[in-house]
Amino acid sequence: MILPDAFQESWAMRLLVFIADCGECKDCKSSKSNLCSKLPFKVSPWMPREETSRFTDLKGETLFHFLFVSSFCEYTVVDIAHLTKLHPQIPPNRACLLSCGVSTGIGAAWKTANVEPGSSVAIFGMGAIGLAVYYDFYWTSKVAEGARLCGATKIIAVDVNPDKFEIGKKFGVTDFINPKSCEDKSVSQIICEMTDGGADYCFECVGMSTLVEEAYASCRKGWGKTVVLGVDKPGSQLSLTSANVLCSGKTLTGALFGGLKAKSDIPILVKRYLDKEVRLDDFVSHEMKFDEINKAFNLLIEGKCLRCVLWMD
Repeated sequence: MILPDAFQESWAMRLLVFIADCGECKDCKSSKSNLCSKLPFKVSPWMPREETSRFTDLKGETLFHFLFVSSFCEYTVVDIAHLTKLHPQIPPNRACLLSCGVSTGIGAAWKTANVEPGSSVAIFGMGAIGLAVYYDFYWTSKVAEGARLCGATKIIAVDVNPDKFEIGKKFGVTDFINPKSCEDKSVSQIICEMTDGGADYCFECVGMSTLVEEAYASCRKGWGKTVVLGVDKPGSQLSLTSANVLCSGKTLTGALFGGLKAKSDIPILVKRYLDKEVRLDDFVSHEMKFDEINKAFNLLIEGKCLRCVLWMD
């Protein structure tokens, strides 16, 4: 999609994004990848181009960065490769959802999986990323076919929190599986039965190697595709037999930031929001002041929020 010239003239807002888009290296110039080779992603306390910080406290002691953006502060120093220009009409309490989370889920369905209309989809985890996968699958199919998905299409949610199931219906989810209620069958067995052989696309949105394996097992042989979006603990490993990978013909891929290229793809999502095609408002369950951040984390841990926006006063 190419944005009209008039839409690009009045850029004002800047969005901080943890993944770099330098626009200069071979990967950033290619449409095949969003992984910058000049400034590769890593968990580092420093600025991306040098092993130093730009922060000190009142005593002159070093303060460290977090994922190159340090977003839990009123002022920060950010490399230009981690900044994306946005149209000024999008409010900041909605633009922030595109820095990660919602954008990751949308990108996974749109850019990485390239889900076709009428496909069956299974998503493991019903947080903001998982629901964004659902939502973009529904949106893409509606645009492609000019109508809602037919009732036979399966969009399956997998989550241990039953309260999330009602929320999922608002995003187009058609079926739900609670792993705690599967009795003598595995989640993958149930999904394969529901989809007559396996889902066309599976998305792991939690960050557990065992769920990646279960998602891979839930995919259809021959063309099934599993996309890993969740961040697991360091050192976690997958256990897949070589014969299974060879004979099943399935695809397993990771998608950091959903495969989105920040400087070119996020403005498209902003335009979708301004055109009322992507409903970012539906993802915000709470808004509160920054000094209530501990309350926000508790809501997250307890599974009682979808996205909590913090205002710096």
